[in-house]
Amino acid sequence: MTKKVKHDRGGVRPRAPHLALGAEGEERAARFLARRGYRIVGRNVRAGGVEIDIVARRGACIVFVEVKTRRSRRFGGPEEAVGPAKQRRLVRAAGAWLRDHDARARSTRFDVIAVLAAEPDRAGASRWQIRHIRAAFDASQGGD
Repeated sequence: MTKKVKHDRGGVRPRAPHLALGAEGEERAARFLARRGYRIVGRNVRAGGVEIDIVARRGACIVFVEVKTRRSRRFGGPEEAVGPAKQRRLVRAAGAWLRDHDARARSTRFDVIAVLAAEPDRAGASRWQIRHIRAAFDASQGGD
């Protein structure tokens, strides 16, 4: 099913396929985390001029999650798209989010969820693969 988005001139147009894939990957990642005991605090939140895909809490730890979704590993795994520049932006955004929310946490963590969306099998079942990389990087790696 193709999701529709509002057009600036009042009409409705289909969402670009790559955006729909990313949104589906983020939805699956949020459900994946929730099933594992994480409480989703926010999704697609903007802080410090940067979007954070998922902000979650597990116990006293606030987890900032970047979700990368791909259809194949042809150009490398999805997680490889979270390079040093993206890490720096996420660290900056996390600091802004913590300040904006006056969040108190014993610890924070930066995770990456790599989602691989393979084509459906002959029976039509989707074969999504989700890989959760805990503590994928830390603030010192993402810092300037």
